[in-house]
Amino acid sequence: MAVSKSLIRQSHFLGTKVRNLRKRNHLTMEDLSARCIRINPENAPSVSYLSMIERGKRVPSAEMLEVIAEVFQKPPTWFLDDEPDQEEITPDKGNRGGISGMALEPSFLFSRDILQIAIPEMLSQTGITGRQFAHLLIRAHQESLQNHFPDLERAAEDVGKKQLNLDVQDLLDLAKHVGLTVHWIKRTPKQVVDELGISAKQLVTSFFEPPGHVYLNEMLRDYPTRLKYDLAVYIGHNVLHSKDGLKSVLTIGHTNRWEEETTGTASSELNSQDILQAWRDFESSFFAGALLCPKVPYRQLLDRNGYEIDVHKKAGVSPSVAMRRMTVVSPYPHWHYFDAYGEGKLKAVYRGNGIPLPWGNMRTVNDPCQHWAVFRRLANPQSGSSAQISILNVGNEPRIYCCESVNMTDAAGNNRVLCAGIDLNPAIDAQGGDAVMIAEQLKASCVRQGGSTPIPLPIKRDLKTIAKILNINWIERGIEAEARLICSRGAVCPRNPSCYAGCEETTAGSEANQDPNNAT
Repeated sequence: MAVSKSLIRQSHFLGTKVRNLRKRNHLTMEDLSARCIRINPENAPSVSYLSMIERGKRVPSAEMLEVIAEVFQKPPTWFLDDEPDQEEITPDKGNRGGISGMALEPSFLFSRDILQIAIPEMLSQTGITGRQFAHLLIRAHQESLQNHFPDLERAAEDVGKKQLNLDVQDLLDLAKHVGLTVHWIKRTPKQVVDELGISAKQLVTSFFEPPGHVYLNEMLRDYPTRLKYDLAVYIGHNVLHSKDGLKSVLTIGHTNRWEEETTGTASSELNSQDILQAWRDFESSFFAGALLCPKVPYRQLLDRNGYEIDVHKKAGVSPSVAMRRMTVVSPYPHWHYFDAYGEGKLKAVYRGNGIPLPWGNMRTVNDPCQHWAVFRRLANPQSGSSAQISILNVGNEPRIYCCESVNMTDAAGNNRVLCAGIDLNPAIDAQGGDAVMIAEQLKASCVRQGGSTPIPLPIKRDLKTIAKILNINWIERGIEAEARLICSRGAVCPRNPSCYAGCEETTAGSEANQDPNNAT
């Protein structure tokens, strides 16, 4: 079965199309091969040959392609290159983080060798450092798994015995038990200017020197929840990595962890040490959260308290740790979490519900949407937490999000806003509702009324039902306030009139007329 040169030149997307069709029809390669054998045993691909076709290592003959095409009831020409639809060649892996997966085809252009050359060139031209790119890879991995890391959870539970509300002495005892020696140092906050030109205070809270020395800032004695977190991170580093690694520094403030004083000059070079250190940082941080808020008892605590942010006091952890762990332990998987220090500065980001990033921690934009709850509270700090129902276009569909935000001042003296939220569309659909239709109705009402609208009673009843089922109290509070249109960039502002040209005036008027008890 010779393969013609003409077919080879038209088959760059063929393997990907076969694989995507097979998976979307829930067939294994054994299933597909068996189906082909029943149609034409002489020209049917074996399982191993089919695997090579899907990976772009082999091109089927015209006769074999006809057999595969008959299984899927497609003309053979559909599998060739002529202007393929994007969905035909894009893996169906969802849109974690609001970004759809991209097709790495033609495969010869996305080979390992070519990517090893192209990625460093891309980083150099865009100004993204190697360590930033390493953290982006880890974040994408984290979001694709929706925070499911059972091995890290078990490791933390083995150390902490699933005990909730450990005190400082408990953490010091655990640190000693795993072989860490604790020292105390004096460091004061310093003024820094970060990579975006934002001036703020930065505080080194602790650092680790291998093989087993932890240095804690004396200031942490006044911030026990942060002290416990730092100790938990180093306990995790010790347990998971056997004291192996570079000097590690934990800070509070604007400077990203991969650009701290111990790393030297930021570089676009992507080396294995950057990836390894970034991954170990992530594992240790995740371990720390699991140690301080073990999954089962913390979920039970959240259930008893309706996922209120104040639950952090009962758990003996910071609001940040409490909210990040919500995204892990909740049986509802569609969460996001932001930790914002200022415009263009989101230090911690998790988007397991696919919400697009308003603007990133690597660059700022000149047309940000000012109606996101997290950034409105940065501009107008408030006491207590507050909820907001938001409508945001993701792809071509409107989605309904509800978030809870809280202002806090960190140990370095910086104003921060923590924000946890969920995508309500899957919950609405799960109850037999039409989430897209409801979101379209809310969006249309918001557009008519200049960007925000009281939630109509029928929709309010539906959302209240969802709030009761999910047992999240702040959804009910968000329903009582007006729903707001938000966008990922001002250039795609859905408001009428658009606030892209005069967003400041629109926002000022909206804030002036808003009930302060409902402000988010």
